Amino acid sequence: MKITEIRPIIVGNPWKNWIFVVVETDEGITGYGESTVGLNSLPVEAAIREVAHLCKGKDPRNIHALWDHLYKAMYLTEGQIQKAAMAGIEIACWDILGKSLNTPVHQLLGGRMRNEIRAYANGWYRGKRDPVAFAEMAAEVVEKGYTALKFDPFGASFQTISAREERLSIEIVRAVKEAVGEDVDIIIEAHDRFTVQNAIRIGQRLAEFSPLWYEAPVLSSDIEDLVAVAKAVPVPVGVGERFTSQREFTRLLAHNVIDIINPETIDVGGLWPTREVAAIANANNAVVALHNARGPICSAANCHLDLTLPNLLIQETFQDFNDPWTRDVVVGTPELRDGYFQVSDRPGLGIELNEEIAREHPYSAGNFMRLFESGWETRFGNSSAEGAQPQR
Repeated sequence: MKITEIRPIIVGNPWKNWIFVVVETDEGITGYGESTVGLNSLPVEAAIREVAHLCKGKDPRNIHALWDHLYKAMYLTEGQIQKAAMAGIEIACWDILGKSLNTPVHQLLGGRMRNEIRAYANGWYRGKRDPVAFAEMAAEVVEKGYTALKFDPFGASFQTISAREERLSIEIVRAVKEAVGEDVDIIIEAHDRFTVQNAIRIGQRLAEFSPLWYEAPVLSSDIEDLVAVAKAVPVPVGVGERFTSQREFTRLLAHNVIDIINPETIDVGGLWPTREVAAIANANNAVVALHNARGPICSAANCHLDLTLPNLLIQETFQDFNDPWTRDVVVGTPELRDGYFQVSDRPGLGIELNEEIAREHPYSAGNFMRLFESGWETRFGNSSAEGAQPQR
């Protein structure tokens, strides 16, 4: 079997353009992957096109050899754009391998360790930044069956936070916790917002709410700062969504103060590199909660991996809170039932991409969340760019 074509397809999800990867073969088997990042949609699309010729003619079932070939061809690059391009191709190759063997990807990764995957909800808070509004929206999430949810209550704050904004943020957390009850876990997202001292003070104030973890309180690339915060706050700190190499996780976990990691499969380079990250975590007595602020193909890939991990904690999802049409662009994704993913045994990832629907929702320069602008929580999408299209 040989790869004959690799095509990136950008789908204009309103709050983040999704980048899907189609890998075609001479035996008629097509695999689907994903390379979605944030504001780098067009650079990643270009990176996929640039490396496609390095894959053509190669057997997609030799996944490690192909990944190693790309990694060395790009001179051992650990950047997000390059890793995302590699991840999309790698995930699609797992899909092809599974289809060629009539076997689900999770079986190829070692088989089921569990029959369902606990999920936590994200993307559910799209109203006014107000404690009452947040509480009402959180209660609706619990009604869907979720036993955990994540949210960022900190508005547009960056590095510092005013006394008024901090009070409001804590009031929002309190209102959400009271609305969902003691049996539902809350996760507090900080999006790399704060300096060390601000992150510590806020982390100490969060202790009364017993969050499952406090995510990315300081710039994620500053491992020393992350460690300083984790040592000073009485709540677990989770981090890792912006890491692009196993080396970063190794350095982080060596300090023995952070034991919840949030790798982003696409940024790390695909399913197998993420599995290696999970093994590093397991060796350091840490658990894994895969980050997934990406699209439905990444979500499906994550679920297949989740089934196989001995140290899985929980899986992030936006699935129930995306626009309705997004459920049709990729069909066959794992079903969410009462807050738990159910993963089928269909071959490969068990999904199909509807390219006709994908074409109905093209790239827009405004399809981004601007996390340090007021009102970003509403996921206002392309309103700020009025659906602007680039020159393609």
